[in-house]
Amino acid sequence: MENVASPTQAVMELERAYLLQNYGRYPLVLKRGRGCWLTDLEGKRYLDLISGIGVNSLGYAHPRILRVMKEQAGQLIHSSNLYYHEYQGPLAKKLCETSGLQRTFFCNSGTEAIEGAIKMAHSHGRRIDPAKVEIVALENSFHGRTMGALSITGQPKYRNDFEPLMPGVKFVNMNDGAALEAAVTDKTAAVFLETIQGEGGIIPMPAELLRRARALTEQHNALLVFDEIQCGIGRPGTHFAYQLHEPAILPDIVTMAKPIACGLPLGAVLCNEKAAASIAPGMHGTTFGGGALACRVALEFYDILEELLPQMRRVSGYFFDGLRVLQQKHSIVRDVRGSGLMIGVEIDFQCRHFVKQGMELGMLFNVTHDNVVRMLPPYIITEKEVDRALKGLSRIFKNGKPQE
Repeated sequence: MENVASPTQAVMELERAYLLQNYGRYPLVLKRGRGCWLTDLEGKRYLDLISGIGVNSLGYAHPRILRVMKEQAGQLIHSSNLYYHEYQGPLAKKLCETSGLQRTFFCNSGTEAIEGAIKMAHSHGRRIDPAKVEIVALENSFHGRTMGALSITGQPKYRNDFEPLMPGVKFVNMNDGAALEAAVTDKTAAVFLETIQGEGGIIPMPAELLRRARALTEQHNALLVFDEIQCGIGRPGTHFAYQLHEPAILPDIVTMAKPIACGLPLGAVLCNEKAAASIAPGMHGTTFGGGALACRVALEFYDILEELLPQMRRVSGYFFDGLRVLQQKHSIVRDVRGSGLMIGVEIDFQCRHFVKQGMELGMLFNVTHDNVVRMLPPYIITEKEVDRALKGLSRIFKNGKPQE
């Protein structure tokens, strides 16, 4: 009797035959989602604690987002930046008002936002001195996968296969203030920092480091760039992670993307007038960035976010409290850290196999930096879903051991 592939196997085999094999996918084919839950082809449900790596900020099938998407798709999806449409201006105004900055450039993704910020930095520096093009970034950082973004990513495992990269980049340890001071000179065009490192293991940057970087960039007439692609736009419980500190540490440029259009591709570079002056007409652009559909969805998201922030902060506190109880119960849990709904649980050993164990229990999360369980749940998550997550994590941690 001939073996007939299951629907899940058929999907995976077709991809193996025709897609570039650059992803280490898990054997899961998703069919639909509602709220914080996803369903696979076989009908099994999963509590989504990773939300498309921080992208599906309002979960799935949110009624207000669906209404706006359907209405706008019937009117205008894309028109290019040769012309105006109704939604870029209002969205840019909201972003500027909530960030404390003055100008916005729309693009398609986080790594593209980083590329725009690098171009701003080089242009700003060259106007002062042709040799002022150096960039300072942190070890253990992650800024994206294009060549410029890779060049300022401080993790060799992402960089090594693609050398040579952009020259003139210095990496410093986040805990070494003296090294930062030595690295930033009059040849520095910009300092790039994730305010909370994501791929690096959910590591919040100390306020002292951010303030020192701010002072050094002002001293040397360089730009301070905060990468908030993963940790911003509501994720930390504030609009941006630099606003967690009192007073807020305002950068010259902020890069952002993941959650703002609820699954549609949209990124942005926010900047002050000093940084904006580095880009004249014709120096930078994009075909798809800032389309009518994505911008209108993002406007609706921002309205919903304002209503959700108090709930997000409450649920975040509940989640962290529960995780710290698990830390006390299970000796394999070394640390619980993060902010808002950006959560990392550090384990005493490499724990990528926990991901499959979670899937078996009907939970989706991932592991970053080999030993940090990363959770970026949808902003709509409630205490009820958190209780479900804590129950599953407790089972995993109770029996957790290194993979043989």
